[in-house]
Amino acid sequence: MNKIFYIPLLALFIISCNCTKKTAEAKNDINTYLKTITASDLKKHLTVIASDDMQGRNTGEPGQKKAAQYLADYYKKTNISYPKGATAYFQKIPSKYFLKAFSPKLGDSENVWAFIEGSEKPEEVLVISAHYDHVGMKNGEVYNGADDNGSGTSSILEIAEAFALAKKNGAGPKRSILFLHVTGEEHGLHGSRYYTENPIFPLANTIADLNIDMVGRRDDLHPNTNNYIYLIGSDRLSTDLHNISEEANKKYAQLELDYKYNAEDDPNRFYYRSDHYNFAKNGIPSLFYFNGTHDDYHQPTDDVSKIEFDALQKRVQLIFATAWELANRENKPVVDKPIK
Repeated sequence: MNKIFYIPLLALFIISCNCTKKTAEAKNDINTYLKTITASDLKKHLTVIASDDMQGRNTGEPGQKKAAQYLADYYKKTNISYPKGATAYFQKIPSKYFLKAFSPKLGDSENVWAFIEGSEKPEEVLVISAHYDHVGMKNGEVYNGADDNGSGTSSILEIAEAFALAKKNGAGPKRSILFLHVTGEEHGLHGSRYYTENPIFPLANTIADLNIDMVGRRDDLHPNTNNYIYLIGSDRLSTDLHNISEEANKKYAQLELDYKYNAEDDPNRFYYRSDHYNFAKNGIPSLFYFNGTHDDYHQPTDDVSKIEFDALQKRVQLIFATAWELANRENKPVVDKPIK
């Protein structure tokens, strides 16, 4: 009698232990969270952000503010708070800050921020940024900006949700992460400039900026594949950042990493034309993800229907994997090159 019951009970104990171990391993496995970043969820967000209701999201106008509220509402619903030290999801920027010679007068606007505190090195902060503004309406037509930069805006929401799930499972990032949606990019990188001049956390504590600006399409240089992404700036300040990015791609995404526009003599000067630059000029290692330009760039035809969501999903998974490594590795990336 004793042997008959002992063996099954021991087997059940072993099975239970193995199941617990596998559950714990799954909760700490990056692949568990990579899988939550899906084309369908990206499309759901982008369909709202780049809708006609947002009126092209021009800085300081009602459509931009409606988009800002959508972002804040989403973070609140997902239980991702605004940063410590802030009182809301909005970093307000007064109209006078946008004044620039020969520029249109812009209304008051706001960056949108959300925050996950690190478990071991909370004072060190990784920034993931994207501008959510676009160029508004012209002659009654809505310039929806699905790729520019609804794609980057939606990307951050999915990345934030994946990190929030990891934290809920006890596998949250060791360093803190600031999810930063900036305004005013189309009029001169104003929102990111405002943040770097008025940071919620000291810039000296910011370990890197991953900036996402147009990642949902393909350009004419890649007519036969969308399995690529342009990387700009990864090695400009930090060899570590470049190597971390390369390794994350090799392990998790297997995209073609195209460095064409990273050349210092690139006539397009894209390195200086998106929001990462306001971090880079302050000595913060920065990486800009970009799909290149296309015929719909800054046109009313930049619509959701033209987004290639399979490509968008893979690119966002790469960014998440890179962010995961930066947030969890033992050492922050070393700055070993001069600012240029």
